[in-house]
Amino acid sequence: MCPEGNLLFVEDEKNLLNSLSYILEHEGFTVLKAASGEEALALAGKNRLDIVLLDISLPGINGFEVAERIRKMPAAGSPCIIMLTGSELEEDMIRALTSHADDYITKPVRPRILLARIEAVTRRAKAQRRDKEELCINGLRIDPRGFEATLDGAPLELTKTEFGILLLLAENQNRAYSREQIISKIRGEDYCVTERSIDFQVFSLRKKLGPAAELIQTVHGVGYKFKS
Repeated sequence: MCPEGNLLFVEDEKNLLNSLSYILEHEGFTVLKAASGEEALALAGKNRLDIVLLDISLPGINGFEVAERIRKMPAAGSPCIIMLTGSELEEDMIRALTSHADDYITKPVRPRILLARIEAVTRRAKAQRRDKEELCINGLRIDPRGFEATLDGAPLELTKTEFGILLLLAENQNRAYSREQIISKIRGEDYCVTERSIDFQVFSLRKKLGPAAELIQTVHGVGYKFKS
């Protein structure tokens, strides 16, 4: 049984929207349905969300932009975002993971796999929040419970994956992690993602860190570490 909570399902294919919504409601979710990015943003601005199930190809505002805007909405809380894509191209998967998404699922969607992935991302999110203390390192402040990071008081707009990488490395300073270990630690061993996507996300994280980017160092032949 998947965790209960508010789930925003954004899908322009009516049959898929209705059939999966029925299954999700049967599992205990309160499902908010939207057929466009504009409808999704209107609902996100009025409801605190636990999960967002988000199609990438939408009329009007696409899923990537919807995810980015929801992340900036205080009213929506800090939901886990799972993107639906009809493409199996590596570039599309990488873009999904670096566009504020916690997971992605390729279509056609299998209900049992969808429920398992929802349970996995929510479990990981809760585990990351639990019993974590705030870290303060050279002007960089990381709040695991609030999923927030600031640099010299200015908020950093990080995706959950970027935040997970930053937290993992900062909590284990001077310890080198391979790309496989990073994937396992922040997403679980059952998560299928390429090493290349980790490099993309570390690149994006460094860019957002600006002058503090040098804290995350490349260990050639291994992976990455956080410089103490």
